[in-house]
Amino acid sequence: MTRLFLVRHGQSEWNALGKWQGQADPPLSKLGEEQALQVASGLPPFVLLASSNLQRAMQTAKIFAQIQDWGHNNIVIEERLQERDAGAFSGLTRVEIDEQFPGYLGNDIWPDNWEPDDVLLKRLLAGLDELVALTTKTPLSDTSGDIVVVTHGGCIYALESLFGESYERIPNLSGRWFEINNGDIEIGERADLLDPKERTSPDPFTI
Repeated sequence: MTRLFLVRHGQSEWNALGKWQGQADPPLSKLGEEQALQVASGLPPFVLLASSNLQRAMQTAKIFAQIQDWGHNNIVIEERLQERDAGAFSGLTRVEIDEQFPGYLGNDIWPDNWEPDDVLLKRLLAGLDELVALTTKTPLSDTSGDIVVVTHGGCIYALESLFGESYERIPNLSGRWFEINNGDIEIGERADLLDPKERTSPDPFTI
């Protein structure tokens, strides 16, 4: 059995502007960098640190590695952990989406090129299985511990939906525990790394 803590990256520049990101690649905001620095020392002990290949996640992971004295070259970059493709919503604010796609938000209507849950979950679960497999290979084979995965809100929501969890906005640098045992995944608790007054969570419809 392997425990994984999937944590949402720090605030990005587009988070700060209320823009949908999807697989667009804006960097962390200055606040996002400060958030990652603030929580890095309080991460659960881990045997592997992994990240999506989008820079807002990689920057967060690099800050974690710096504070934890975990070499940047030891971060596992897994592209299957990247955010859902938001299609035509990417780069738009909530107001702009309502103007260009009236009635979509709140009614589960999605634009062309939107990545559906089944596609997202297939590649996400494959990526997580690969991380678990890495912990059985050298030089990690004689160690045990948790995996910290820096990923995205949409990925965490999709996994939660597998277990019937209702949608609840996840702030930057909050996450959810999961367990994988012989290929089967189980859900654990949510955990917030930031103090409540420090959390940033834009429009509840934004990813």
